Amino acid sequence: MRIASILVRDTPALGVKTARGMVDVTALDATVGSSLRALLERGPEALAILAHRAAEAPEQLLLAPSAFRYRTLLPEPGKFLCLGLNYVAHASEATYETPRHPVVFTRLPSSLLAHEEPLVVPTCSEQLDYEAELAVVVGRTGRDIPKERALEWVAGYTLFNDGSIRDYQKRTHQWTIGKNFDGTGPLGPELVTPDELPEGARGLRIQMRVNGELLQDATTSDMIFDVATVIADLSEAMTLQPGDVIAMGTPSGVGAARKPPRFLRAGDVCEVSVERVGVLRNPVVNAAK
Repeated sequence: MRIASILVRDTPALGVKTARGMVDVTALDATVGSSLRALLERGPEALAILAHRAAEAPEQLLLAPSAFRYRTLLPEPGKFLCLGLNYVAHASEATYETPRHPVVFTRLPSSLLAHEEPLVVPTCSEQLDYEAELAVVVGRTGRDIPKERALEWVAGYTLFNDGSIRDYQKRTHQWTIGKNFDGTGPLGPELVTPDELPEGARGLRIQMRVNGELLQDATTSDMIFDVATVIADLSEAMTLQPGDVIAMGTPSGVGAARKPPRFLRAGDVCEVSVERVGVLRNPVVNAAK
């Protein structure tokens, strides 16, 4: 199943993307609501019911592409945890040692945006960089989760572009500022449930294209720490909850490591793709002055 946070006539709703098109499941059943996080908090059975209802939805609840637009998939996640240096080649190009444990930093909700919304080059920097990432959405509450069962806590997978302001990121040993500029973290377009993908989303091709040019190209099997390992490790420190997001890091090929560097400019179009998950597309604009 593929679940999307959408706007229908400027009203928030949830949609399920089917072979027939996008179903407005909020119009189908008002009790579904418009919040993906709230839906996940109801437990896996709520998703199972949703899949059944969407499959049987009448034709009048199918939305034409022009009848809706995407919202940020999870605009207010309880936690948004990001992995740095989780691909060996990227750790090397970033001149860091290969980590022995997951390198974790956080994203703030104010930095997030939706599929097709503009990535923003800030007025204070010209070093907006791209990072194609697979993201995991947590579906159950858990602490001290055993690695061998960790995938049971996955509600689904989506796409993330960890837009990074490199000069601000490198000002100190902490990356938080450079990773949290407004309008730099596209997330979506849909949550893809685990039954549609290989176990742990392994072996899927991950790519970044800018203006159609292929700049990152790897496979999720190249991750140093896989999904189960990361969930288990994080849950040693904190309680994971429905709607939490874990971004799994980016492969090599980022703009800052190129010679000369290749930073994003207004007019560019970024496309993150992961095989069988989809494409996350965002134009680039300059911040309003």
